[in-house]
Amino acid sequence: MRPYERMIRYCEIHTTSDENSESSPSASREFALADLLAETLREIGVSDVVRTETCNVYGKIPATAGLEDRPKIGWVAHMDTAPDFSGENVRPIVWPNYDGNDIHLPECGRVIRVKDFPYLAEKKGKTIITASGDTLLGADDKAGIAEIVCMCERLLKGDIPHGPVRIAFTPDEEVGRGTETFDYERMDADYAYTMDGAEVGEVVWECFNAASAKIVIKGNNVHPGSAKNIMVNACLVAEEFNRLLPEDEIPSKTEGYEGFYHLTGMHGSVEKAELFYILRDHDAGKLSEREEKVLAAAGEINRRYGEGTVEVVIREGYRNMADAIRKNFDVVEKALSATRKAGLRPVQDPIRGGTDGATMTANGLPCPNLGTGSYAFHGPYEHSVAEDMDKAVEIMLGILSEFASAE
Repeated sequence: MRPYERMIRYCEIHTTSDENSESSPSASREFALADLLAETLREIGVSDVVRTETCNVYGKIPATAGLEDRPKIGWVAHMDTAPDFSGENVRPIVWPNYDGNDIHLPECGRVIRVKDFPYLAEKKGKTIITASGDTLLGADDKAGIAEIVCMCERLLKGDIPHGPVRIAFTPDEEVGRGTETFDYERMDADYAYTMDGAEVGEVVWECFNAASAKIVIKGNNVHPGSAKNIMVNACLVAEEFNRLLPEDEIPSKTEGYEGFYHLTGMHGSVEKAELFYILRDHDAGKLSEREEKVLAAAGEINRRYGEGTVEVVIREGYRNMADAIRKNFDVVEKALSATRKAGLRPVQDPIRGGTDGATMTANGLPCPNLGTGSYAFHGPYEHSVAEDMDKAVEIMLGILSEFASAE
């Protein structure tokens, strides 16, 4: 079975995580895919398969004879899909022999336009997989899961020498809790790779430093007929607060190593308003400066309207894995070599986001991120390319061969 065929089955299972939940996993529906994957791993011959009470799935493939001393390499993908867009009742569509033109999805009038995704022109003649237009596809990260399972199938045929292999599928990556219950001892890997990237050939070992900010604004609500010099409209104050942050440092106006302030949500009334931001920067010092600017904006609002008008809660998130990866750069070099041998030019652009691998790296398990051949994550235009997914598996097997043949 090819990776895209497995992915289609996985995409049909509703696994959207719940950002408002404190349980582990955040949504019990994630168990459906976890149980299926545990069963599948056992069926194809993976050893020591475990599905934990917190919805993590682990498995092992022993080294081929004579290679038991090679580094233990882990492969990681997450089972949940993003709460940004519907992941329920996903109906994958296969577009064989893609003609290179815009793809008209059957629901909601949505169109995957080549002008918006210009790389599609290079995919002419390949097989594209999309959703129907009213849901996301779920290739993030069910493409990565499918590729790992297919890699395991190939290894278990016994014709590719390899060292010890470790497998892990995690819940709740999309709500920032993918490694919250991760068992590093059970994983027992020296190095790992998350299969959670986009373009096949990506070898990503730099990511954002992340934080979040919750802004609570207290207004003063009186009858509008007698409100002069008394009313403080919390919604209008929220607008003032946002204008105090750099207007050009937002996701739609930044790229590459440029960080941003991203207003992800807001709600309120005259009496009270709340703003929710994520703060991102590849430079940890610059992230701290962003946090200080948020606090300074709150201070200015409190100066204008009185102390206690604005309260700020900042929470730290994941950290850029670059420094730790540089100390273990062989894990990147092996991936670069395998990518070149697969006939592709490696892409090392920094990821403008984060993965489970960032936290794993911070916790002592060096873990770069590799491309899956899937694109436009977190929305209805999400799509995968079957041949690119095949190539991703080839790269994975190549990485294991690199470690197996190293002196």
